[in-house]
Amino acid sequence: MKRVVLAEKPSVARDLAQFLKVRGRRDGYFEGNECAVTWAIGHLLELAPPDHYDPRFKRWSLDTLPIVPAKFELRPRGDDGTKKQLATIVELFRDADEIVCATDAGREGELIFRYILDHTGVTGKRLLRLWLNSLTEEAIADAFAKLKSAEEYDRLASAARCRSEADWIVGMNGTRYFTTRHRRFDVLWSVGRVQTPVLAMIVGRDDEIRTFVPETFFELATKYRGVVFLHPGKRFGKKEEADQLLDKVRVAPLTVRSVTKKKETASPPQLFDLTELQREMNRRHGLSAADTLAIAQELYEAKLLTYPRTDSRYLPNDMKKEMPKLLAQMKAVQPEAIGRLDLGKLQETCKVFDDKKVSDHHAILPTGKSPDSLSPPQRHIFDAVLTRLIAVFYPPCIKEVTTVDAEADGVPFRARGVRIVDPGWTVLYPKAPKKESKAKDKEKGEGDDEAESEEQEMPLFEKGETGPHDPFLKEGKTRPPRPFDENTLLGAMETAGKQIEEEELREAMKERGLGTPATRAAIIETLLHRGYIERDKKKLVATDLGRFLIYVIRDEALKSPELTGEWEAKLKAIEQGKLDALTFMAGIVDYSRQIVRGEFAERGPQGLGPCPKCNAPAIQGNRGYGCSRWREGCDFVLWMEYKGVRISATQAHQLLTRRILLDPVELPERGPTILVLSARGTLMEIDVPTRERQGTQTPRAREPR
Repeated sequence: MKRVVLAEKPSVARDLAQFLKVRGRRDGYFEGNECAVTWAIGHLLELAPPDHYDPRFKRWSLDTLPIVPAKFELRPRGDDGTKKQLATIVELFRDADEIVCATDAGREGELIFRYILDHTGVTGKRLLRLWLNSLTEEAIADAFAKLKSAEEYDRLASAARCRSEADWIVGMNGTRYFTTRHRRFDVLWSVGRVQTPVLAMIVGRDDEIRTFVPETFFELATKYRGVVFLHPGKRFGKKEEADQLLDKVRVAPLTVRSVTKKKETASPPQLFDLTELQREMNRRHGLSAADTLAIAQELYEAKLLTYPRTDSRYLPNDMKKEMPKLLAQMKAVQPEAIGRLDLGKLQETCKVFDDKKVSDHHAILPTGKSPDSLSPPQRHIFDAVLTRLIAVFYPPCIKEVTTVDAEADGVPFRARGVRIVDPGWTVLYPKAPKKESKAKDKEKGEGDDEAESEEQEMPLFEKGETGPHDPFLKEGKTRPPRPFDENTLLGAMETAGKQIEEEELREAMKERGLGTPATRAAIIETLLHRGYIERDKKKLVATDLGRFLIYVIRDEALKSPELTGEWEAKLKAIEQGKLDALTFMAGIVDYSRQIVRGEFAERGPQGLGPCPKCNAPAIQGNRGYGCSRWREGCDFVLWMEYKGVRISATQAHQLLTRRILLDPVELPERGPTILVLSARGTLMEIDVPTRERQGTQTPRAREPR
């Protein structure tokens, strides 16, 4: 019997051949002991373009949309070298008695194997699946001992095909529709099932920042015995209101009404999945998500880390017995940190082991192999994974939180202070908790005065004590939300756009995320490559090209993270056998029809259109177009005169219903400019899109992916 083993990459094939003692090197494979070990080079095949099914699809026309093949077909991709490797695999598969799929153990790895199998046309072979979590010799031996029939992974393959075909249908039809619909700009408008909602999130955040108007506010505070007390009531928008309260408390002593102390326990963070590792590396070291994935993959292939493309932060229960041995193997790398643990009595202080929360792969772990020499980025990632493993077995951090409530002439004040009783796991992360808490406050656009007040040292206060104090007003300004960086964007993608900081809620939302841990970095890189976003130091900001595309898409569902997150959840349900693939694809086909047909329909009420602030009908006045509810306090107005250009009622209707004027206006000193109306009702300007502004975007002649 001749066995053929297919790996996803040459480096993995070498490891498998070495384990199987297959020593003969041939052109494109290893051979020996009635076995051949060969490899793909990522995706060797792709779904055929539209004109493969019908020559008339070569011409981009609205009349031919939507394009939905009755049966998808494949074509080779890549250069002559990859096509030669594909031919080698085809020959080996046809001569084999038994074929072992050893591609990466996940949705995309399964798709690579199934597409190659389809392309070869071979049938009647024994098909097996090798499921690897690590490339150590012990892990490879365990995986070969547990070889399963490929049929057990048919549901995973079905989900993979659905993902691939859904992306083709939505991306191909959406891209052809918008490019043809707006052909006067001679730009390829690339639309995708996942990339477009991600771009919409970035554009939305940028617009919030661009149109944000800061407001001054005042807070009442006082200082007593060196401690700052804050008035827990509302902030004051007018200084006169705050001054009245300040004058009232200034003449009265401060009296302590209660002193409460309670202990708070902070458990260690969970183990890493890929998304959390990417966020951590971006937050601490500025690594991009793509770089983190590439480096983690290098460490996996070097047998230092387990499989990185995982969406789980848990371990199966049967791994409990392996932890003492693994930590003992790693003691030479972090002797002091591991030396504090009693390896004979490990206690998990956060949830680590849970069979129900382990999907295709468990959380990322070190394999037990000590690294020889690593580059700084490799060292950052390896140390982060090892430290996180050590931390989950450390005791919790215990804090004593003191809250002092006081009052002056009936006006309440409160001071809080935190004292670390036992640092627990935080000794492994010096200063990190403090920095991260401030970063979270600033990310929300809030001040960190309260956070600073909680860090103050508290003397011993007694209930009933009273004395003079020094009240004052703190002036501040509201701040806009912070722009996305890769850390916060990955978090938003993971939770389908819901800005959730609490880890448990984030975990509950994970199945509705945008993309998967393995694809999120590629989505960001695609948007960068196509010129829709750009990096500004650590920030990710939308370009005018990206803004234009989002403004001309009228179908909100196409821009909706929540809807696309639901699709990802359905793909997961297909993997689990809870949803039929045909049902899912029927929904995708229906949706593609909505994209190319629903965009033609006129939206909005009769008349000028809806007010962007409250959705009431807009009306025309003497000098501008405003909200019909202006007597009720809505302050929206679109002036007829904008920088020397008159906005007609027809243009106002377009802005209110479409949010964009597709016909450029000639602005003094700037030239042709496209005007858009933000969700706050503010006019903004973007450059007229041209092919030159697309930068490195895919050339017009190529079909979009």
